[in-house]
Amino acid sequence: MESGIQNHTEHYVHDLSNPTAPGLCAEMLGVADEACRAGDFDLAAEIYSSQLAELEHTDRGLCLRKADALSRGGRIADALDSYCIAANLQALRPNELQILVEVIAHTIRTKEQCDSKTMSVGSNSENRCFENDELEEEQNMDMFSCRLCKCLLTEPTSLVCGHTFCKHCLDDDLTKECRSCLKTNKTSRELNVDGLRVNVIVSGLIDKWFNSESKARRYCLEGERLWKKQDLSNAILKFNKAIALEPSICRLLARRAELLLEMKNFSQAIKDANTMCQLRPLWPKAHYIKAVAFRGAGRCEEALQEYFYCVVLKSDWIAVKLEAQKILSHMFSSVFVNEGLATFLQPLPAGPSPRIKPSSLLSSLHSSLPRDGTKAGCSKEQTLSSSNFKDGKYSILQRSENINTVGASSLFVPPVLKRKWTEDAKDFEPPSKQPKEDKVNSSKTLPTFFWERQIPSQLLDSADFECSLCMRLFYQPVTTPCGHTFCLKCLERCLDHNPNCPLCKENLSEYLATGAYNITLLMEEVLQRYLCDELAERQKVHEEEMKELSNLNQEVPIFVCTMAFPTIPCPLHVFEPRYRLMIRRSMETGTKQFGMCIADELKGFADYGCMLEVKDVKFFPDGRSVVDTIGIARFKVLSHGQRDGYYTAKIEYLEDQKVEGEELTELLKLHDSVYDQAMAWFTSLKDDMKSQIISHFGQLPVKDSDPQGNPSGPAWCWWLLAVLPLENKAQLTILAMNTLKDRLIAIRRVLIFVTRKRPR
Repeated sequence: MESGIQNHTEHYVHDLSNPTAPGLCAEMLGVADEACRAGDFDLAAEIYSSQLAELEHTDRGLCLRKADALSRGGRIADALDSYCIAANLQALRPNELQILVEVIAHTIRTKEQCDSKTMSVGSNSENRCFENDELEEEQNMDMFSCRLCKCLLTEPTSLVCGHTFCKHCLDDDLTKECRSCLKTNKTSRELNVDGLRVNVIVSGLIDKWFNSESKARRYCLEGERLWKKQDLSNAILKFNKAIALEPSICRLLARRAELLLEMKNFSQAIKDANTMCQLRPLWPKAHYIKAVAFRGAGRCEEALQEYFYCVVLKSDWIAVKLEAQKILSHMFSSVFVNEGLATFLQPLPAGPSPRIKPSSLLSSLHSSLPRDGTKAGCSKEQTLSSSNFKDGKYSILQRSENINTVGASSLFVPPVLKRKWTEDAKDFEPPSKQPKEDKVNSSKTLPTFFWERQIPSQLLDSADFECSLCMRLFYQPVTTPCGHTFCLKCLERCLDHNPNCPLCKENLSEYLATGAYNITLLMEEVLQRYLCDELAERQKVHEEEMKELSNLNQEVPIFVCTMAFPTIPCPLHVFEPRYRLMIRRSMETGTKQFGMCIADELKGFADYGCMLEVKDVKFFPDGRSVVDTIGIARFKVLSHGQRDGYYTAKIEYLEDQKVEGEELTELLKLHDSVYDQAMAWFTSLKDDMKSQIISHFGQLPVKDSDPQGNPSGPAWCWWLLAVLPLENKAQLTILAMNTLKDRLIAIRRVLIFVTRKRPR
C-alpha cells in the first residue's frame, strides 16, 4: 500500500512552525524524512514523536508530519490524534489532509481488490470496476446508443463515415472528427450539419421497437431545453414524465437529480441518487450526485463517505478528493468550535488526544480503530456488519469485532462495491433490460451491469428493411444526407443517371462529389444480428450476380465508342450512366476488362473488336471519370445482347494463323520490308506531327525478332494502324484479319497511298 501512495500522490511537505525551536534536531528530522522516502513510516512517526516530546510547545508542522507518516503506515486512528492536535493549534487547511484522503481511498480500494482476487483468478474484473469511467460507459452501450450522449438515439442522423448520432448531439458537438472512427467529419462541416436530415428508417424503427424509452428521451430533451431557459418548474415536470415511463434509466435519474440540486430540493435528489446507486453501484457519477445532495442538505459525514466511494471508483478524480479534504478540514475545525474552545492556538498534549464527543465522525474513527501499529495483510479475514450502514448511521471507517490489527485490510470496505445484482435492483429493470453475464470474466464477485436493448420478436419485420429501389433486403445499406437509405449498388446506379435523391429529389451533388458511400453501420449490425438468415440469402444472390458478371467467357460488356488495338493505349472519358455502371462493375468484379467496338447501325456494334484492360481510373466530383486502358486481345462477336442499359456479347478470341518453311521465309522478308517502309514514313513526318503522335501513342515499337510470337502479331503493326489516317471501317477490316501476311500487305498498300498523297 505504501508504495502505491508514494507513486500516485504528490506528498505535501508540511513546514515546521518553528524550525529553530529548542529541542528540534535537524539530523533526526532528516532521518525521519529519509525513512518516509524509504517507506519506513513507523520509524518516521517514532522520530517525530520523540522530537515533539522534547518541545516545550507543540509544533503544528511536526504534528502534521507525524500524522501523515502514521496515515501512510496504516495507523489511521493514531494519525487522527495528531491531526486533532494540529487542528487545535490552527484550523486545518484542505491541502493538509491530502495524504489522509489518499490513504483512506487507496486502502479501501486495495482491500476490495484483495477480496476479489481470493474469490476469482485474474485482474480483469477488478480493473473494470475501479478504472476509467468512460470505458465503463462505452461497455454499457449497445448499438442503439449514441456515442456522444450515451443515451438511446433520438432523431438519429447518419454521417458520411457510416456512424449514427443524435441530431442534437451533432448540433452541439464542436469537434471536427467523428468520435467513433476519428475521421474528419466532412458531413458535419463541409455538407453542414444543419443540412443533414434524420435517418428516416432508423428513426422509425427505434420509435417502433423502443416506444416507451423513445418518448422518455423526448421528454428529457424538452426538459433540457426548458432548463437552459431557466424554466425549472416546467423542466422538472418533463423529467418526471420521462422517469415515469422509464424509471430504471440512470442517466435520466442523474439529470433530474442535477436539476433538483439546482432547485435546492436536496431530499428528492438524495432519493434519485439512492436509486441510481442501487441500479448501478459502480457508477462514480451516481455517488458524486449523492455526495453533493448530502452536502447541500447539511449531512457532511454521509457526503464524505460518498466522496470516498467516488475516489475508490475513479482514483484520478482530483476535484472530488479536494471536496473530501474540505469536509474533513471543516469537521476537524468544528470539533473545537463545538467544544467551546476560545482559540485554536491553545496547545494540546503531545500524546493521544482525548475523545471528542461533538463530532460523531471523529468519535467513530477513534473508537473503531485499534491503537497498535501492527500491519495486516490482505489475507486477514474480516466481516462486515450490515447494521452499520442502515439509516445513515455509519462511520467512514469501520472494523468488525474480531479484528485486532490495523492496516490495509482493516479499513472500511464500501458495502456498495460488494453488492451483487439483488432482487431489489432487478425490480428497477424491465424484462428486456436484464443484465447479461460478462463475457471476459464470469466471476460473481464483481458483477457487470451491462444490459442490451433487445428488439421484441413480434415487432421484427424484414419488410422494414427493404430497399425502395430494388425491393429486396438491404445489402450494404447507405444513407444519404437527406436521410434516406438504399442498397449501395442501387444508389450508385441512380446517381449515375441523376444527382438527386431517388425519393425526395433533394440534390446530392456535394455527396456525390465526396465519393464516400460508406455503409451505415447501425443498419448493417441490425441486419447481421436479427436477420442473419435473410441477409445470408441476399448476399448469396449478390455473389451469384457478381460471379455472372465476372464470367467473361459467357458475357462480355461492350463499350461502343472507337477503334482499339492490341498493345495500344486507349484513354476513355466516361460520362454516360450506362458506361459508369459498366466500368464500376468491371472494377468490382476484379476482371478490369471489357470489349471495345465501333458502332453499327443495324446491330448496335460491329462484329469485331478488341478487349481492353483497365490500368487506372480517375473519378471526378460530378460522377465522370477518365479511364486509362490498353488493348490486350482481338475478338469476334458471336451474339449481341444487353444488360442494364449497356451492350454485351458472347465472343471468341482471334489468333493469327502461323506458317512454316518457305512461307515463313517469305513472311519474314515481307515483315522487314514493311517495317522499314513504316519507319521511313514516320521519319519523314514534320516534327510537330511526330510529337503529337508520340505523346498520344508513344514511340514506334521496335521490330520483333519473332513476328509470330504473339497471337495478335507484332506490336508495331497495331501502333502503325492506330496512327495511319484510315477510316474506322478500313481499320476494322484489318483488325479482323487472321493472318499476319494479309495484314502486312494491307498496311503496305496504305503506306504507299499516304506517301503518294502527302503534300510536297
